[in-house]
Formats: sequence, structure tokens, C-alpha cells
Amino acid sequence: MRIRISHLIAYRYGTPATSVIQMLRLTPRNHDGQYVARWRIDVSTDCRLDQHEDAFGNITHVFTAEGPFSELAVAVEGEVETRDTQGVVRGVVERFPPSLYLRTTALTTPDPSIAGFAAANRDVAGGDILDLLHRMLARLHADMTRDRATFRAAITAAQAFSAKRGAGRDFAHVFIAAARSLGIPARYVGGYFRCDDEASEHEAGHAWAEAFVPTLGWVAFDAANGLCATDAHVRVAVGLDELSAAPLRGTRYGGAGEALSVKVRVEQAAQQIQN
Repeated sequence: MRIRISHLIAYRYGTPATSVIQMLRLTPRNHDGQYVARWRIDVSTDCRLDQHEDAFGNITHVFTAEGPFSELAVAVEGEVETRDTQGVVRGVVERFPPSLYLRTTALTTPDPSIAGFAAANRDVAGGDILDLLHRMLARLHADMTRDRATFRAAITAAQAFSAKRGAGRDFAHVFIAAARSLGIPARYVGGYFRCDDEASEHEAGHAWAEAFVPTLGWVAFDAANGLCATDAHVRVAVGLDELSAAPLRGTRYGGAGEALSVKVRVEQAAQQIQN
């Protein structure tokens, strides 16, 4: 499938900002399940985008914008060819052994409820790790409600599991916490997902998890949608949790009264639809 992505991040400031420093994780890499046909990042103000790689091998861009300015926008546009690999992830940059992804974070610490949920599914699955992960995927999708409110402050896996609702990132954090509580390495993935409604716009990208299965390697589980990653997913960045794979992080000087708006459109490319 050929997927077209448009992602606009716009800031408005009540009083002009004197300068802004931002790091972007908004550029996907090629691997066995995807090929980046074209990709472009534009910043509304005159500045230089410096490309680097972070500790996890994610492509990052850093820019410094000098003001004063009352508005700042980052626009991403591109197309990616994807292939359904049944969720199995191969050919990606691996900087660390799987055991690193057993490390808990503030957002992914399992509480007794999450640990009990994971243990109950383990007892049913027996020693089959893949079956266990699929059972947790199905239960989380059935028991939690998808919340489209993405601009609220991040909550922990324990808070999302207790509330039985959350955004895609919260489903991912709960799945990761449950897997790690059983000694299964798991990591956070930020990217994009093509919904069936191709004309829809969203206020954020998407997030899911990858867990390490000894017989297969890394396998992608999207608990918010109740499935393993397919050719509708575009993988962009990985980390221990949302913070280490955040699409945009930075600081500003001045610019009181900041207002943020995000528009994301993910659709099948026209030329692919016609085939």
C-alpha cells in the first residue's frame, strides 16, 4: 500500500516568542515492512534543519528559530510504501539488546492491577509467549475505551488501566507495562495509522507497542485497534515510552500564552487506489 501523510503542527503565542529550539522525530526509516518514497519537513520561519540520530536510532531533526514571532508551524508531507508482515518487524536499526526494553519508566510502571492482568493471561496461555501477547492485546482492546482527547497531559499506564480508557499512547503504555511485568521486553512505537475513513483528520499521530518473541523477534501489537501492525501502519520512532519517542520536544524563550493545534491526515495515495 502507498500511504500519503500530511502532518501540520502550529503554535500561536499570546506574546511573541524570542526564540524556539525544537527536536523532531517525524521522519520514518526504511525497513522490511516499509519504504519511504518521499518525505519533506518545512518550518515556517527561516532556519536550518540539522539531521541526527538519537540513542534508539530514530532520525531526528533539530532547529533553532530566532524571533520575535507570534506563530510557528512545522509541516510534514510524504508518501510511504508499506507491506503487511503480519506484525513481524525486521530490518530496523537496533542499537540495544532486547533486555534494555525490560526497563520500566514513570509512564510504564506496572501496578498490582496490571501485573495481575498480565499474570492471568499468562496462566491461560501457558508457555506460549505469542499466544499470551495476543490474549493481552484482545483483552485490552475489549476492556478499554479509545479516547480521542490527545492534548491532555500524559497519564501513566496504571492510571489509564484504572480508568479503562485512553488514547493510543495509553493503550501502548498499558501493554508495555503488562509485558515487562512478565519479563517480556516491550517498547513504544510512534507513527501513523491509515483508518478506513480516508477523509478524516486527527489531532495526533498514532502509537502502538512492539514485544520481543524469541522465535520471531520483535512483533508489533496495536491494542487501540486490536490487531498486529499491518500495511496501514507507518513506523516512525521507538523508545522506552512516549517521552523517548515523542514526535516533537523543545523549549522556547518568551511566547507566553502558547496555543497548539495539530492536524494529521493519513490516506491511501491516489495512484495506488486506481490500480
